Amino acid sequence: MAKYGKWVGGALGWAFGGPLGALFGFFLGSVFDASSGFYFSKGAAGPTTGADFRLSMLALLAAVMKADRKHLKIELDFIKNIFRNSFGDAYTREVMSVLKELLEKDIPVRDICLQIRSHMEHPARLELLNILFALAYADKELHPNEDYLLQQIASDLGISEKDYQSIRSVHVPDNGWAYKVLEIEPSASDDEIRKAYRRMAMKYHPDKVAHLGEDVAKSANEKFQAVNRAWNQIKEERKIV
Repeated sequence: MAKYGKWVGGALGWAFGGPLGALFGFFLGSVFDASSGFYFSKGAAGPTTGADFRLSMLALLAAVMKADRKHLKIELDFIKNIFRNSFGDAYTREVMSVLKELLEKDIPVRDICLQIRSHMEHPARLELLNILFALAYADKELHPNEDYLLQQIASDLGISEKDYQSIRSVHVPDNGWAYKVLEIEPSASDDEIRKAYRRMAMKYHPDKVAHLGEDVAKSANEKFQAVNRAWNQIKEERKIV
């Protein structure tokens, strides 16, 4: 099997073409050999695969790491843990080898985001931004350059300002974080808050990204739990029954 075959671990679809394919061209061309048992088609149309998602995620994780010009160990550990928890040490070593090369490259972030926007389902794009925020705030500090880049990424991914602020508030909480997570104003009625909670619980349910793999569903569950924490906090504050 080719060097990176284990990490890709399945059929590549649309990520093999366009700017993502060009960025990863340094290893995609040799991912598969005749005995690998895997296949890909150049720029294939169709739903997002787990491999498509992971390539998109790794490219944007590298871009966020470069934003504050610090390649902090805590950020590297964060990325290692994402992959180690789901794929084990061998896969993680492959990922970190790819990441090392990505950090030396110019990443066409906007072009990549537009490609993702054209092919990736909205729930997966939301989860992608959620993971990027988790990386940016891994050191408990959101650098202005990171914040700016994440805003640009969200816009290019077709993610609304409300969704952006909701995800941001999960990782960078402030006094009004619970309302922001539920995408509602503090002046909202109890009934409006109930409806907002149900809407957000449906929007961020892990089942919406389960087809991308257990690792993605596990990460999505953290956002889902944040929605529940926000609802419980507001419910307790307002004595909603």
